[in-house]
Amino acid sequence: MVKIVGVKFNNSCKVYYFDPQGEDYSEGEGVIVDTARGTEYGVVAVTPRSVEESEVVQPLKPITRRATNKDIQRMQEYQNRLPQIFETAKAEVEKSGLEMKITGVEIPFDGSKIIIYFTAPARIDFRELVKSLATALKHRIDLRQIGSRDEAKILGGIAPCGRVCCCNTFLPDFKTVTIKMAKNQGLSLNPSKISGLCGRLMCCLEYENEYYADVYKKMPKVGSEVTTPDGKATVISNNMLKMIVKTKTSHKDGTIVYKDYDLSEIKFKNNKIVEEEPEEVNEEENS
Repeated sequence: MVKIVGVKFNNSCKVYYFDPQGEDYSEGEGVIVDTARGTEYGVVAVTPRSVEESEVVQPLKPITRRATNKDIQRMQEYQNRLPQIFETAKAEVEKSGLEMKITGVEIPFDGSKIIIYFTAPARIDFRELVKSLATALKHRIDLRQIGSRDEAKILGGIAPCGRVCCCNTFLPDFKTVTIKMAKNQGLSLNPSKISGLCGRLMCCLEYENEYYADVYKKMPKVGSEVTTPDGKATVISNNMLKMIVKTKTSHKDGTIVYKDYDLSEIKFKNNKIVEEEPEEVNEEENS
């Protein structure tokens, strides 16, 4: 077992583990830590506790110190400056004529530079833009192109389900999502129905995929013929939560009868396992 404390940065969903070095920290407390990006200010999200060594990426870096009032004031000053920086960056992009959109700005704890995130349909040459931004903002500029998923994660918004985007609220990392996950769940393959605000497959398709993938193999294929207690019938839909099969039976007199059967009541040939289709991978795109 390893003693850890979980820290979040910039209101993100992801929690990083650090060594508390015997100190006790409360949730929401500000701390200063050394990361691969340099010295950063973070907020305690997980109070000191013991976890399995397999859950920790070694070497576990220690928390440098608690944040002082001066540190907190500095971060607040940075936050107050961000809206103005954002507007200035947008204005400079318009002047440059480049086909790109500013999605977010950030100032690291050490204040050594201003990080500006943007999206664009393709890679662009922004060297001249960096110079004009540096002149306008009187600061070192770090421009970073990100993908559509990262844009949604930064901006947030109301997803098709009516809730705030998962990636903007609680999802720490993007996971692999495939079109087969939508097929397993019997969802419409209409892109507008299974795509998130980012225009890519919805992350939530992965949440219950293990269950649906298992049940899908047990259910008859839609359109196939099955044997029911009342004779032969054609499957028109499956309820994979209640394990109920809806069928259609056509009689010689022209009448059509629709009826639901419990999966245990019908007989059919098992589905052939379909090969996985090319995956659509959800990953952060940094450049």
